[in-house]
Amino acid sequence: MWSPSQFQTNPTVSDQESNTTPPVLHKVLVTGAAGFIASRVTAQLLDAGVEVIAIDNYNDAYDARLKNLRASEFEGKEGVQLIEGDIESAELVNRVFAENNFDCVFNLAARAGVRYSLVDPHVYFSTNVTGSLNILQAMREHEIKKLVIASTSSLYAGLPMPFKEDLPVNEPLSPYAASKKAAEVLAYTYHHLFDLDVSVLRYFTVYGPASRPDMAVFRFIRWIDEGTPIEMFGDGTQARDFTHVEDIARGTILAAKPLGYEVINLGGGKQPTSMNTLIEGMERRLGKKAVIENKPFHAADMKDTWADISKANRLLGWQPEVSLEEGLDQAVEWYLQNREFAQGLVI
Repeated sequence: MWSPSQFQTNPTVSDQESNTTPPVLHKVLVTGAAGFIASRVTAQLLDAGVEVIAIDNYNDAYDARLKNLRASEFEGKEGVQLIEGDIESAELVNRVFAENNFDCVFNLAARAGVRYSLVDPHVYFSTNVTGSLNILQAMREHEIKKLVIASTSSLYAGLPMPFKEDLPVNEPLSPYAASKKAAEVLAYTYHHLFDLDVSVLRYFTVYGPASRPDMAVFRFIRWIDEGTPIEMFGDGTQARDFTHVEDIARGTILAAKPLGYEVINLGGGKQPTSMNTLIEGMERRLGKKAVIENKPFHAADMKDTWADISKANRLLGWQPEVSLEEGLDQAVEWYLQNREFAQGLVI
């Protein structure tokens, strides 16, 4: 899908134009490569014959054994170099750029999760903002032109649905969302001043096999199987636009094409699914009933999310292909096949 030859930059593609030619890639940098999304991006790139320099610091944001499991898929594989390091280190970032010439940088390293960002906001800004600044500055100094950077649907809190990219996302409800907004703004500044070509991707509730253990899909499956009460913040009617990780990874790579500066939603694009409906689907697959412990709705959470994905379709030729039914099948199957490992993870 992505031809391994030198990437060429082109003029900005406007919203009104349709240009769905896939990007042409030879060698790329993926940060956060042992993470949930970035590991699938790395896998898809390697399958397409693209050479990948993959960085991850294997931090303790969640149980590192899961990151090690994902990274083990790439060990010894042709076309990938794994580097253990932190993009918060400008010295490391500069060394990596000095030793390589990248067609595109996929900056997917991030501290994620809304609620924990209220506990330790500093680490969110050091990774999501300072780390992103180090990447941007290295791209400027080494004349690397294309950046794909991960952002979040959390920026749309309180705005009318379905969420469109041109909505004013100026009132983030959590330090996590604020840090992502800051990274978006920094990327625009470097686009404006230094002609970097930037694709900002706002991801919507990504799920799938081997997801982060702090995410609802992983936790709910495990808690239902164990008989542990599910901590439900709210009454379960809150809904999300669930998007399978393989679809997200595919859209992320498609966004490596030249676009100038664009913010693009990657989401399911259909009527969002409530937590209650999600749990019912897990109960059917596990053959067990959930025990639900309702708690007050969290002020930093969003009630519902729903992506308008027309721009992704227009500019990237992208739309999700994995249905929620199929995706839940995969998530539950992975859990059952790896039950002992999954139940041993800290959540």
